[in-house]
Amino acid sequence: MAKENSLDILSSSDQTQKVEGKKLHFNLIRNYPQKNAEILSSQYGFNIFLAGLLLMFAWAVHAVGITDRDLLSYLITLMLIQLVWMLWYIFGSYTQRRTIIEKDTDAGARWLRCGITLFAVITLILDSFKIGYYIGYSECLSITEGIFPVTHTIHTLLQVYFLWFHAKDIIQSFKTLERFGLIHAVFTNLLLWANGILTESKHQLNEHKERLITLGFSNITMDHHTPECNCTSNVCSIFSQGIYYLYPFTIEYHILASTMLYVLWKNIGRHVKHQQQQKIHFKFHGITAGTILGLIVLTTTIAVLVVYLIQIERSKSKSELALCFIMFYLFAITVLTLMCTAGIIGLIIYRLENKSLDETESPAKKLDSDLLVGSACGSWLISWGSILAIICAETRPEYSWYNLPYSILVIVEKYIQNLFIIECIHRKEEELIDGRTLEKIFSVSSRSTLSLTPSYEVFNESVTICNKEFPYLSNSELSLGEASAEDKKSQENNNSIRLSPSAIAIQVARSEKLNKKRRVLKNIAAFLFLCNISLWIPPAFGCRPQYDNGLEEVVFGFEPWITVVNLAMPFSIFYRMHSASSLFEVYCKT
Repeated sequence: MAKENSLDILSSSDQTQKVEGKKLHFNLIRNYPQKNAEILSSQYGFNIFLAGLLLMFAWAVHAVGITDRDLLSYLITLMLIQLVWMLWYIFGSYTQRRTIIEKDTDAGARWLRCGITLFAVITLILDSFKIGYYIGYSECLSITEGIFPVTHTIHTLLQVYFLWFHAKDIIQSFKTLERFGLIHAVFTNLLLWANGILTESKHQLNEHKERLITLGFSNITMDHHTPECNCTSNVCSIFSQGIYYLYPFTIEYHILASTMLYVLWKNIGRHVKHQQQQKIHFKFHGITAGTILGLIVLTTTIAVLVVYLIQIERSKSKSELALCFIMFYLFAITVLTLMCTAGIIGLIIYRLENKSLDETESPAKKLDSDLLVGSACGSWLISWGSILAIICAETRPEYSWYNLPYSILVIVEKYIQNLFIIECIHRKEEELIDGRTLEKIFSVSSRSTLSLTPSYEVFNESVTICNKEFPYLSNSELSLGEASAEDKKSQENNNSIRLSPSAIAIQVARSEKLNKKRRVLKNIAAFLFLCNISLWIPPAFGCRPQYDNGLEEVVFGFEPWITVVNLAMPFSIFYRMHSASSLFEVYCKT
């Protein structure tokens, strides 16, 4: 009997293990695509991206058998695939519109969608110029050069619609398919961004070579991709010149779209705690000093840009060029010094508050921080190259000594600004009712009971109310829209609170002190926002002394230094625009 019982126990345990093993095997098979979809889709995205980069490189160096027709055909195919996927997703979302979809409150802010819409509108103007240019040279241009801007126009319109209404979605169905669709969209936009950079960089390089030829340099070959026929319209020259002035905006559009799509991709299958979305309000109040200083910097930047470009075109000697460089470096040194000072003041205020950081996992916040540091590496690379060139050069022009503090300040300013932005983005939200003030006549009764009756006037001014400071005000006397459930319950049980006049004065003093800090931080954010817009304009529109001063080219060689600048400059330009958008968020949250 004992043997039979032991055999029964062993057989039953074997059967249990087999059943559990089958269940485990089934679960592994069922969950396998979901666990590996992120890795598989990212590898797919990298492969289509690398293939596109190689096509661009082959076209740029005039590889045998590779033409612009091949590159444009590849980009058109990628855009058409993304269009099909976006239509499928939008239609699926419309059929399931009654289903509750989780949202990421940190992703796709309204101001961010407004910004991408503005860039998209300018991109559509660029596409219309390309269509007009193709019509003028249709006799000798391939049909792909006409199809590309038309496809890109449709792609831009649908993508902006998709980002406006679905940027906050947290996808929970068809997760494997959606991962591949989104990563395809991310890398399609990155390739369009890289294509815009390549075209714009070749144009800037040709202009630089033309200036070198004017100054007497020889053995310089131009790389023109001009049509071999005459234009059938009188406006072709306007189209060809206008296209290059619009490229900086379409470049920013595609990199911004790729970041928003990447956040959407990272959010697939994510579960977030249900929390009330804190609306960010933009109010132009109390930022006069920061705005005025920022506008002065912006106006001066435009003036310096115009003078620089005119003088560079007209200069026929190095002495004339030196005046342009000295003017630019003095202006940039002044602006960067002011920005460093403002950033340090902001960091000191944050340190004095000694407030804890928000450690909640957020793909949008993490991406913002990574992009700030990653894109800053472009400027750091160019700056360190300039510093080494100044140190190692055998002979140094006079203006190179202005380039040295400029390069050092570029490194330091980005370091300080990154700390300031990341510090604010990752801080916990204020419990203040932001922007809401109550202009009431608070009074104290004979029993030192705080009420809202106008019997004995204590003060009559705008006071910001904090949930923790005044949690028990009567619900019938004061309605707080943002109050918590516990606060409302306490309000029902307490019609008034007993506070001495000294306690009231302490609370008011704390509120006023906090308001002063917030006002200073808002001014700093507004000033840095306008300064970053100002520093984005010169390199985006052709003011690049790294090309023109010649010292780095002598030390490193013409081709190596031009390659470094062409690779690093797009990241430097993107850094300024991304910093501006982050600082706008800092301003609204402060």
